[in-house]
Amino acid sequence: MTKYVLGIDQSTQGTKALLFDEVGSLICRTDLPHRQIIDDKGWVEHDPMEIYRNTVQVVKNLIEKAEIDPDTIQVLGISNQRETALVWDKKTGEPVYNAIVWQCARGAAICESIEKQGAADMVRSRTGLQLSPYFSAAKIAWVLQNVEGAQEKADRGELCCGTIDSWLVYKLTGGREFRTDYSNASRTQMFNIRTLQWDEEVCRLFSIPTGCLAKVTDSDGMYGETDFEGLFKHPVPICGVLGDSHGALFGQGCLEKGMIKTTYGTGSSIMMNIGEQPASSDKVVTSLAWCMNGKVQYVLEGNINYTGAVITWLKDDLQIISSPAETGELAKAANPADTTYLVPAFSGLGAPYWDSNAKAVIYGMSRTTKRAELVKAGLESIAYQITDVIKAMEKDSGISIAELRVDGGPTKNSYLMQFQSDIAQIPVQVPSAEELSGIGAAYMAGISAGLYDLKSVFSGIERKKFVPEMEGQVRETKYEGWKEAVSKVLTF
Repeated sequence: MTKYVLGIDQSTQGTKALLFDEVGSLICRTDLPHRQIIDDKGWVEHDPMEIYRNTVQVVKNLIEKAEIDPDTIQVLGISNQRETALVWDKKTGEPVYNAIVWQCARGAAICESIEKQGAADMVRSRTGLQLSPYFSAAKIAWVLQNVEGAQEKADRGELCCGTIDSWLVYKLTGGREFRTDYSNASRTQMFNIRTLQWDEEVCRLFSIPTGCLAKVTDSDGMYGETDFEGLFKHPVPICGVLGDSHGALFGQGCLEKGMIKTTYGTGSSIMMNIGEQPASSDKVVTSLAWCMNGKVQYVLEGNINYTGAVITWLKDDLQIISSPAETGELAKAANPADTTYLVPAFSGLGAPYWDSNAKAVIYGMSRTTKRAELVKAGLESIAYQITDVIKAMEKDSGISIAELRVDGGPTKNSYLMQFQSDIAQIPVQVPSAEELSGIGAAYMAGISAGLYDLKSVFSGIERKKFVPEMEGQVRETKYEGWKEAVSKVLTF
């Protein structure tokens, strides 16, 4: 009887269930979207109960679609949208408020207050993260401050404050386990990446009691068991948890120091494995890659708020494309001499600028700028932003980047991939496998359970290579134009 590994990838736009066979090949996938709750301030939320219901449903749908016995599934791995945070009642398991999504900058005033106390450098030195509303701490603090009675309940230890992985583990195990892994913990802005513990002093700055935070567990550790509300006759162990970008780093096989990947999702994570010792950077942050076999590895990472979401904006809000597939052909058809740039600072700018007050702008248009040129500017803004981060990483790490491994839906766009290689001046490797975040968590779980071999499980992934073709002076002129456009939106 075939033994399967189940992966759940809970992302910003939806939830996927992924089924892998005994050699790590993806053989079936199902997914469900969830609502994006956005108000007139641009604040972004998700309904945690909808996410949990969808998680159970996509697994049911997967088993039906694949026509397998649920009990042939041996182990579960979970990858999740990071930084998105929520607070729920320990006794009832009910959220006290919606999950606040990583894109949402509503915690800016909380961070500004901490900065005025002169604590920003301390937060950065201990957590590896620039003080920012992007991370989970300010989001949780906002909930505790703005939901009636929440702070008091938290102080009494009656609430769970966590990220999406810990929420799913809690719900899937029937409230028996409240755990998070090292990768997710390191993205909350409350975890000391050197002592590898929740930092009491940092948590006090945000008025978040450490007793309300999850137990930090090895990424390949044991997170309890689940039967998916009776779907399985025998509960399946949860043996792998990774934040989505860390999952993609692992799924890409970036296991050695100096290897780098970019995930093109709603936003983007550019992540470099820097080995077993942390390093500091002024422009990007330091986090934990994972903890495996009891040992941690560190990463440098830059995060961008709007990359794939730019394409969604072109389609749903501007309504100048009907599908993402149109963007490549329109960009190719656009006037190559057009100087239009889109700086998509819809909710501020992340790395390497860290300006949460920046506003989006379309810059450099002429009278001949039309639909195709606007689409090209939107598509190219993705590559420009990623190049900014790559350059910062090379400078601060002292490591020369040999290639960029990429994943995510937009990597199917050959125009974007070629432009990315041209602007960054490095080869870009696109894997044959999709869903690298889910693959990483599933492989982690499969290795933990003894079903996969660490050295061989990645060998089935083939890659398409893009190499730089753009003439040097053309590239310099384009990139200088981008830097000028960014300078128009910065508020400091």
